[in-house]
Amino acid sequence: MIAVSDLRAGMTFELDGKLIKVLDASHHKPGKGNTVMRMKLRDVRSGATYDTTMRPDEKVKKAHIDTKPVQFLYVQDDIANFMDLETYEQYEVPTELIQDELKFMLENMEVKIQFFGSEVIGLAVPTSVVLKVVETQPSIKGATVTGSGKPATMETGLVVNVPDFVEEGELLEINTQEGTYLKRASK
Repeated sequence: MIAVSDLRAGMTFELDGKLIKVLDASHHKPGKGNTVMRMKLRDVRSGATYDTTMRPDEKVKKAHIDTKPVQFLYVQDDIANFMDLETYEQYEVPTELIQDELKFMLENMEVKIQFFGSEVIGLAVPTSVVLKVVETQPSIKGATVTGSGKPATMETGLVVNVPDFVEEGELLEINTQEGTYLKRASK
């Protein structure tokens, strides 16, 4: 059991027979009354997200999540295929379960698959990935990093706001937690 006040983004717990992942958690002290935890949660199995508040002293059962390193192979007919890097066993994961993560993944990329018992519940991608710009507006001469930026479509279909000097074909480092531009990647 774990206190609600100890929950952080990325943690998973069991509540009323459901497997719940914490997307965001913060303490909130209203003008009068007791402190509450404001949380944005996602039901891992259904994919539904919702906001809720809980008392910080409430207890929930922390879910034991195992991870295995796997290689992303390909997507076919709404199924993403992965291969275990140690046993070469293959896993099929419905794309609806990992829609957000697919925006950051290229074929043959190494990721970690998450299990609750024998049930596949999701993926953990690296904190940053290098992706190629396939479409953006032409660069503006004399542009600086502090400009308002422009949208750029990456090779996975992800659209990121980038500085005005970025051109098509460049490799960029992208933050996978927030889906934001970090820097140009070294070639």
